[in-house]
Amino acid sequence: MSRYDSRSADPTSYRDRRSDSGFGGASGYGGARSSSSRRVDYDGAESPRKLDLDGLTPFEKNFYAESPEVAAMSEREVEEYRLRREITVEGRDVPKPVKAFGDVGFPEYVLQEIVKAGFSEPTAIQAQGWPMALKGRDLIGIAETGSGKTLAYLLPAIVHVNAQPILAPGDGPIVLVLAPTRELAVQIQQEATKFGSSSKIKSTCIYGGVPKGPQVRDLQKGVEIVIATPGRLIDMMESHHTNLRRVTYLVLDEADRMLDMGFEPQIQKIVSQIRPDRQTLYWSATWPKEVEQLARRFLYNPYKVVIGSPDLKANHAIRQHVDIVSENQKYNKLVKLLEDIMDGSRILIFMDTKKGCDQITRQLRMDGWPALSIHGDKSQAERDWVLSEFKAGKSPIMTATDVAARGLDVKDVKYVINYDFPGSLEDYVHRIGRTGRAGAKGTAYTFFTAANARFAKELISILEEAGQKVMAVSEIAGGVTVAVALGANETELTNKMPANNSNGTTHSHDGF
Repeated sequence: MSRYDSRSADPTSYRDRRSDSGFGGASGYGGARSSSSRRVDYDGAESPRKLDLDGLTPFEKNFYAESPEVAAMSEREVEEYRLRREITVEGRDVPKPVKAFGDVGFPEYVLQEIVKAGFSEPTAIQAQGWPMALKGRDLIGIAETGSGKTLAYLLPAIVHVNAQPILAPGDGPIVLVLAPTRELAVQIQQEATKFGSSSKIKSTCIYGGVPKGPQVRDLQKGVEIVIATPGRLIDMMESHHTNLRRVTYLVLDEADRMLDMGFEPQIQKIVSQIRPDRQTLYWSATWPKEVEQLARRFLYNPYKVVIGSPDLKANHAIRQHVDIVSENQKYNKLVKLLEDIMDGSRILIFMDTKKGCDQITRQLRMDGWPALSIHGDKSQAERDWVLSEFKAGKSPIMTATDVAARGLDVKDVKYVINYDFPGSLEDYVHRIGRTGRAGAKGTAYTFFTAANARFAKELISILEEAGQKVMAVSEIAGGVTVAVALGANETELTNKMPANNSNGTTHSHDGF
């Protein structure tokens, strides 16, 4: 039994923890202002959080004991392993990565769930992230979607919960996971339920767009893990349905997406209600300045682990095709493409607008294509139904706005089609990342118009980084360069690029 598996040997018992008293109620840390909302010295000066710890019950958060196998790894072996798996680390006293699940020191009941799930070895982010998280330090993890980061923070969260005093009546959660979208929050909870069930850890998902009643009842019964979108969580806190006084393990998942969606004020409000000596894990697929600035506010002396390059890049398992079209060619191109690729596999088509999503879906259905749509104006019940039909393969074509671009984890999406080019290259990478997951191969098709010309240069960089050779070059309006890439395993930018000339008419360039 692990040294931090403090449960009773009686399999019917709930955790037999160190004491039955929490620090819930009025004695907890619930003030509206804390040092966690101030700027923290990210580089490791004396933590100002210590000024605010008077009266707070101490808690345990360091659960890592290096296994003999890991301890025996030489520095050269560590460097070679990190190089092979594209792991870059920063921080003081960084632990060595683990190579096998048994090296982490997880309790037996967690290992049993891993075996049951059929995993063969830790992903790169898990191999390095698990020792970091189990040591109880703040952690920044930069990894692309589909890299296994959800379990990188959930399994240490389960260990963390099992080491804390059991919940008392009126206590809020011990673990709080903030996520940008309902879809991602639901998927995180599914994993939390699967891997937490053997510990009898209860979790709930708090998000808008559905009745509050069931969520309120879950919170009132007491749950150790809450996965929430920021807006609905604040609503629940202000209505006194929950509190964050017991939170000692905080996760911000897809922080870059939350900032894109304008959630920074809500995040700051939420974090200000959490005790300042919590453990904070901060996850992002990209590392722009805004994301780094937010990390500086909320983290103290963190580890940082980057999988692959911190620069924006696409999954190399995805074959990318870019089709240069005019706006009025798109639908006919889509139908022709579907005729070529439709083999019963799941196809995800992205649009920019809800209106466009509904229009194209309606048109596809009138033309006999089995399509359903998902976007923010749909009720949660309808979104759940559409997603279940898509996952089951009953409706193999799903159109979506960017609400589905991140966090949507559907196995066996074979094709992604960008009917509309997204508003940023980050969103492009995340959209196409819905295919090629968990080691599978995938294919992405993108329609690129004159209105998207400003993205051409960065798009070419992403294509080249993915090893998809650029073969020919042509000029587009404003001197922006776009490329044609051909070959069996290379990007294809096909047709002629329409460009606007000075008098507002459209013509095509030669040279393709």
